[in-house]
Amino acid sequence: MRTTLQKEMVRVQDELIDLGVMVERTLTESVKILARRAAGEAEAMIEADSEINRRRYMIESQTLVLIATQQPMAKDLRTLAAILEIAGELERIADYSKGIAKISIQLGSHPLVKPLVDVPRMAELASDMLHRALLAFVDKDAETARAIPTEDQQIDNLYDQVYRELMTYVLADPRHIDGASHLIWVAHNLERAADRAVNICERVIFMVTGELIEFEDLPRNPPGDQDFLNKSNAR
Repeated sequence: MRTTLQKEMVRVQDELIDLGVMVERTLTESVKILARRAAGEAEAMIEADSEINRRRYMIESQTLVLIATQQPMAKDLRTLAAILEIAGELERIADYSKGIAKISIQLGSHPLVKPLVDVPRMAELASDMLHRALLAFVDKDAETARAIPTEDQQIDNLYDQVYRELMTYVLADPRHIDGASHLIWVAHNLERAADRAVNICERVIFMVTGELIEFEDLPRNPPGDQDFLNKSNAR
């Protein structure tokens, strides 16, 4: 039974990493699609999200079967629980990428309020954090998982910078509010994707050490930011 469990766990972990590779690519690709204003590619990304969802639920189903039938011991059980949690985080990150693709379609051929400078950097950083968080999972590397979340502040700072720059455009000309709100939501999605990578790191630490840790939430939004986002999203 133990041999069967170990083989099946390796198989499910491989499927999880395959899913992670798919999701990781969506972060940077969604921003490239936005920069190119490629509506067809944006539609394709939105449609491809259903495959990511299917894979997530397949991994979840297989993991639950292992828990129910293979009597995993404590450490194996923590690994299976990590797989469940990480699959869910990956699916949510893909949703953020899908959201950026939808924004690209909503903007259509209208010019961007400002050139994409910090937003692609945010996508690269978030993608890299996710990549290394998944490597930490594969390698059972708790130390790397502890180090990655410290980088989240870089993305938070870039988000604050994007927000403030876009608000200067709105203050200068209120007609920019729609275009600015769309780009703020793009940056918001990328910031949230990085937060999900941090969640994966927390799960890796628990899997390896049994230690429950929650990295301190640092202030992320300037005053009034969330109200602005909520109002813009309701349009």
